[in-house]
Amino acid sequence: MPEKTPVRKPSDSAPLRPRGRTAGLVAAGTALSLAVPVAAYAAAAPAAPADPASALTYTPAERADALAYWTPARIKSVGRSVDLGPTGPRAHPWRGSALKTVGRLFFVNSRGADTWCTATAVTGSNRSAVMTAAHCVRRGSSPYNTNSTMVFVPGYSKGVQPYGAFAVRTAVTPRSWETDSVNDMAALAVDARVDGRRLTDVVGGQAVAFGRPVGGSVSSFGYSATRPQLGEELLRCVGTAKAKDGAQAVPCDMTGGASGGPWFADFDVRTGRGVLISVNSALDALTPTEMQGEVWGATARQVYERAQRA
Repeated sequence: MPEKTPVRKPSDSAPLRPRGRTAGLVAAGTALSLAVPVAAYAAAAPAAPADPASALTYTPAERADALAYWTPARIKSVGRSVDLGPTGPRAHPWRGSALKTVGRLFFVNSRGADTWCTATAVTGSNRSAVMTAAHCVRRGSSPYNTNSTMVFVPGYSKGVQPYGAFAVRTAVTPRSWETDSVNDMAALAVDARVDGRRLTDVVGGQAVAFGRPVGGSVSSFGYSATRPQLGEELLRCVGTAKAKDGAQAVPCDMTGGASGGPWFADFDVRTGRGVLISVNSALDALTPTEMQGEVWGATARQVYERAQRA
């Protein structure tokens, strides 16, 4: 079975890692545990089922620092700091109606480097929910390697932040990603803008679907770190989704920076509305021909619902 390659984030300078592995991290293996003897007559209490969702929370001070950290100059600098080669023939700059819901997600990764992903504002009861990839929040199979200083800028284009910036207060990933690099998706909850308006009150929210069969036309978007755009413009790939190795794939050659970007089914180019069914997760090769995304099921729904309550 061919292995998948995670979408390379702009600051990643090491070779791409096979999807689902933890090269360069603490190796999996035996772990010490404390055995507690139980009397012969006492039945051990059943273990409580693990929560399928794992949440990171950021303090008010951390969120304020994140907004102060991501100045226009710093954003421009992070884009200039990386070049992942020319934009491929399948990815094209989006020239349709303004996609207010899609933006750049800036953060400092677990190694202390400035970088970005792509993310999408979605409908939710808290009017503050955003979807992206789990590897934009934390390294897989490594609970303590988490990202920080996270800010979502919807509608970003060529240095312009038309709807402002929103600090991330909670980031939720599947626990299976935290422990085993499985199920690369995440849901975030963001603070209100500085004027008190919540995210989807400002930009709207895309519909989200779970348990949807693989197939049909998909539009994939992302702020790829390829030239000439270098993350400054939104790119789009269009193709028919197909099942692949337990996930799904569409023809696309976007690379790092596009991670977490939306997969829209039923996409209307006139309105910029669709149904979010997955996000950019992995490439098929270092010189990609297709983008892969998870098939969202019960765990993805639980992650999304947890973020709505945050």
